[in-house]
Amino acid sequence: MCRFTSGGARPVPEWFGDDGADAGALSEVLLDERAWPAFRVPFGAGHRVVHVHRNFVDEPGTDHLLTHSSWPRAETLSSFDGDLYGPGLSWRELTHIADTPDPSAPGVQDVAARLLLLLPALADDELPPDAAARVSAALTAVGAPEDSAGRTADHLLGNRQPAAWRPDLSGSPLSGGDHRPAGAASDGSALLQALDLTRSQSDALARALGCAALPPW
Repeated sequence: MCRFTSGGARPVPEWFGDDGADAGALSEVLLDERAWPAFRVPFGAGHRVVHVHRNFVDEPGTDHLLTHSSWPRAETLSSFDGDLYGPGLSWRELTHIADTPDPSAPGVQDVAARLLLLLPALADDELPPDAAARVSAALTAVGAPEDSAGRTADHLLGNRQPAAWRPDLSGSPLSGGDHRPAGAASDGSALLQALDLTRSQSDALARALGCAALPPW
């Protein structure tokens, strides 16, 4: 799969407020083949996105899994080992999850850290004008230098994946009507169509994402 690219210089640890030694030490922890570090990002009604470093010896990668205690298995949001597979998250879905932590569940609660952990799963062709500023603010909030945060944000967003499967939902039942829960956004979620969920699971996830539920099956 092709990647968006912003061009320019290759990022270095200093962009993120670290030096080479710090980055090397962190890499040893994150890429340790004996352990797979995982970061839980809990949101509405018991849902979680789990950011996993999949440290196979010959095929390392990063996965974002969507889980709930009532589901028989995790659903893959994205799987990256050179190319991105899975539906990924739209910018609206990503920021909604980041902005709605669940303090009753274990995991990362800081909104800035949540956004940055979810960012590798972003698969969207069009971003709002304030997207770069939002990522830049998140970077500075977790300790990145202010003088490089804007450039780092541009690089991260410029290298996002395109939307693998984001159908046009305008004019469909997903965009409103009786199927939209109270407080839902005007757009529906193509993510719901991509996941193998029961009707009740899909409706619960739609409410947690603040988006329109799927039409009756």
